[in-house]
Amino acid sequence: MLVAAAVTPCPPLLLPYVATGAAPELDAARAACADAVGLLAAARPDRLYVVGPADEGAQGVFPAGARGSFAGFGVDLDVRLGEGPDGDRPLPASLAVGAWLLTRAAWADAPIEGLAVAGATTADDCAASGRELAASAERVALLVLGDGSACRTVKAPGYLDERAAGFDAEAARALGTADVAALLALDAGLAAELRAAGRAPWQVLAGAAEGAGLDGRLLFEDAPYGVGYFVAAWS
Repeated sequence: MLVAAAVTPCPPLLLPYVATGAAPELDAARAACADAVGLLAAARPDRLYVVGPADEGAQGVFPAGARGSFAGFGVDLDVRLGEGPDGDRPLPASLAVGAWLLTRAAWADAPIEGLAVAGATTADDCAASGRELAASAERVALLVLGDGSACRTVKAPGYLDERAAGFDAEAARALGTADVAALLALDAGLAAELRAAGRAPWQVLAGAAEGAGLDGRLLFEDAPYGVGYFVAAWS
């Protein structure tokens, strides 16, 4: 059963080493992420799943011990997803950010496994995956990584789209209130057009939270660089 969840954005820029001179711009987001991960530990889960958007061809399960690297972002830094033997595949970027957040928090509270979700995964399939995760142990926690739209300004990665602000506002409201139905109702096609990589991971969370009766709190909401970033805690 799902007992807690933390929702964070997943840009490699969360790592100060990647952001370099721009690092202070995301200090508030990093602080909120640390608070959300800390609440996961307080829930004393039996198992933690780290869920994020998949890189091209890198979807599926990543066992404890899988490694990720930020070399592609100009930083000589490797991370490991919990304790275990090296995995056969490198972590996708989102799960590597999750591994960094957990390392930063000195996570040692429960076994870890990663799940990278393809952007084309339907809401029904996402929810089914979430239900499976929630049923895998008596006390399950999720660290869910994903960004909102990437179309909030003309300088955003996807340029300005007038629909982006409304999409992000609804996503933030749903994440901040643990509104499972609203998360499952997010339109996959619109999310893809707006480059909202968090849609599928959020819908995995929604499936896992069905019937759990969790409350949500929005800890951070902003759109630096024209991308929607949200941090939320469910417990």
